[in-house]
Formats: sequence, C-alpha cells, structure tokens
Amino acid sequence: LELSPFCAKTMTMKHIMKCLASYAVALFTAFSVNAEEHDAIAPLSDDGVAELLAELAAPDTEDWERIEKRIIDKWSKSGSRSMDLLLKRGRDALAKDETSAAIEHFTALTDHAPDFAEGWNARATAFFEIEEYGLSFTDISRALALNPNHFEAMTGLGIILEQWGEKEDALNVFREAQRLNPHREIINEAIDRLETEVSGRDI
Repeated sequence: LELSPFCAKTMTMKHIMKCLASYAVALFTAFSVNAEEHDAIAPLSDDGVAELLAELAAPDTEDWERIEKRIIDKWSKSGSRSMDLLLKRGRDALAKDETSAAIEHFTALTDHAPDFAEGWNARATAFFEIEEYGLSFTDISRALALNPNHFEAMTGLGIILEQWGEKEDALNVFREAQRLNPHREIINEAIDRLETEVSGRDI
C-alpha cells in the first residue's frame, strides 16, 4: 500500500492534507484485523511472534513490558547481520540526537532491505523527530503494509493523524493499536482524549 504518485512526489503538508482523508481510511483498512473474522493475530513469521502477541494482547498480562521487548527484538532481526548493523547504527545515532546520520543509516537499510518492516519504522521515527511528518507518514505506511501487527508504527500513525486534525481516523488507529497492546499508557490516554473530542464534535 503506497501513497498516490501525486502525494508521494510532492510530500508537502498542503498536498498531503488533500489526499490524507481517503488514504488514511485505505491504510487503516489494509492493516486492520477484524476481530469477528480472525480468531488470532496473524504472525509475521513462524518464530513465536504470534504467541507473544497473544500474550501481550491479554489485558491481565503483568510482565507485558518484557513480552513487548521480546516482540520488538524479533521484529528487529532482518536475517542479515549487515542489515541488523545498519539498524543498530541508526538507532544509536538517533539516541545521540544525530538525526541526519540516523536517517542515512536507515535509508541505506530500506534501500538494501525494502521488505524489512523495522527499517521503515525506524526511519519514520527519525523523520518524526525532525518534524518531517509527511515523510514519516509514508514510511509508517510501508512498515504497516509489511507488518500489520506493528503497534509502535500504529501509535506513530495515530499521533500524526491527530496532529493533522483527522481525529476519527486517529481514534480508529489507536483502538487497533490498543487491541494489540492494551498496556501502553500513551495509547490508552489518546483513546480517552479522542473519544471525548470525536463524540463532542458529533454533538
């Protein structure tokens, strides 16, 4: 799932806002899992992620932070030592506020491993840090197309949509992130806030 050529080429706030409403709905539809049609969360691979996601989704899970970390660790394995090294270098640079260097590492990673969801999610985070929300939005869409269970990417998408004033779409995305990971405070607070705003706007 990608932005239209018009949006992808321009990537200015003005142009993104013109195509955002329809694209956000299409994006959410692409990665959203209908609970009535699926008995379990679809695994990204056969390495135990599905079981971990099921544990994380349980509201009464006490050691959810450990489980969450294990999931992210598994998602961070590309299958290539050199690609994993690029991811690590990019994350290290981002932790040091060396955002330009981080983007260079992550761009090399997405260029060489375009099917690795975590590369796109990592670069989306870096773009968000420098307020390049359009570029971040595009990378998040790639990450979610590759990994529909990526609750961190969903959280980032929800934050961007809320900032752009797309409250209802943001609420839907946060609800899906909450279904996967009901323990994150930022997700739960966003849902409480947006439910009030959306219902108030409807009135």
